[in-house]
Amino acid sequence: MKSKKLLATAAISLVAKLVIVGLLFSSGTKAQDYKGRYKDLQTKLAAPAEPSIKGKDVIVTEFGAKGDGVSLCHEALQKAIDKVSASGGGRVIIPEGVWLSGPIELKSHVELHLYRNAILVFSPDKSLYTTKKSQRCLPAISAKGQTDIAITGHGTIDGSGKYWRPVKRSKVSDTEWKEYKKMGGEEAEEGKLWFPYNLKNFNNITDDAKKEEAKRADLFRPTDCKRILLRGVTFQNSPRFHVHPVTCEDIIIDGITVRCPWNAQNGDGIDLSNCRRALICNSTVDVGDDAICMKSGIGESGVKDGPTEDVLVEDCVVYHGHGGFVLGSDCSGGMKRMVVRRLTMSGTDTGLRFKSAVGRGGKTEKIYISDVVMNDIKDEAVTFSCSYVDKKYSVSEGKDGATVKAAPYSPEFSDITIRNVVCREAGVGLLSEGMPDFKAVYDIKMEDCTFFYTEKDRVDDGNCRITLDRVKFVTFDRK
Repeated sequence: MKSKKLLATAAISLVAKLVIVGLLFSSGTKAQDYKGRYKDLQTKLAAPAEPSIKGKDVIVTEFGAKGDGVSLCHEALQKAIDKVSASGGGRVIIPEGVWLSGPIELKSHVELHLYRNAILVFSPDKSLYTTKKSQRCLPAISAKGQTDIAITGHGTIDGSGKYWRPVKRSKVSDTEWKEYKKMGGEEAEEGKLWFPYNLKNFNNITDDAKKEEAKRADLFRPTDCKRILLRGVTFQNSPRFHVHPVTCEDIIIDGITVRCPWNAQNGDGIDLSNCRRALICNSTVDVGDDAICMKSGIGESGVKDGPTEDVLVEDCVVYHGHGGFVLGSDCSGGMKRMVVRRLTMSGTDTGLRFKSAVGRGGKTEKIYISDVVMNDIKDEAVTFSCSYVDKKYSVSEGKDGATVKAAPYSPEFSDITIRNVVCREAGVGLLSEGMPDFKAVYDIKMEDCTFFYTEKDRVDDGNCRITLDRVKFVTFDRK
């Protein structure tokens, strides 16, 4: 009887060991059934291919990394990434802890996997990110020309953005303003602006506050990459944009959270620039600038890099953002074949935002937006603007929009259908500003929408061609 118990114990022990071995030698990212999302679309979209990542798991502690929040671990992280990529692929695991890092670069066939209760925080020491090859600093996480890369798990990636971003005095309380000044920094424009320059605990990397501000880079920026997966992770507090694929193909963004303070300058959430075949789903965005934004470059370079096309955005929630779903302002390469559906926007400045200007405009084709619910929208539920000017960090008022002369690369918002939008409380239901003597906003259809406004139903400059069918504008009973 005793021997049977010993055999049973040994068998249990063996099973436990096999489970552990299975965890350490996993087959990488599990494929999901994303094909089911491409049913019942208003236009045919090419679906993104999923990355293929298989091989051994490695843990960053094996390479000397420490999750103590004070030991720099980017060299250990990079060694792990390089080794896994060179061996054919696998997962680099970041376990529970606070991992302080400088910039890292993802390589082909590597999945960076963050356990729950793992925080990868990027150091505020700007000297770690400087490079002679670019005007900007290095992104916290970059990838260039790589294939089959992923960032997954339930951990958090933090960009330490408060050490990089300028702050407008008008956007913070007295208490917050004092907290920024405690860090050191430099005030400008008669106290209306604060720069994180001459900080108490960190050296400058330029000789001027505005030059330093121009060095800000994105949190995650892959360029010229193919087959990218982001799943489950929180991206927060970027110096600039948070998730920003540029000229990439086959992108899947599933169930991530993107967040930063509501007043974070240029704190965009998810931006796609000149990308092809992308799915954004199940994600939550709460940021300081545009939330989910499609871009396609400025002028000749945008045309060269081609359109952003074949994009499906669905089942996402946006809280704060300058725009919930946005096209622009960089549109020169064009926008083609996009389906956006089942979005929730609550507390957003603008709901659906189409913005561009002379010099950065381009043509849109086959854009379908449906089943969007909104509430507590500060400005407009839907806006078309052809005179957008990026004011950067400036607080000066009264700047004129882009002038219309030869109008190279002028905006051309067309072939857009917006259906079944319900908005409770927006300042303005629909704002439409086109261009005199130019065909800039046309062939726009809005159907079966209800807008409850608090200031005005529509603001229309008379230069746009928008067809409204079963669209209601409602406000308070002011009898």
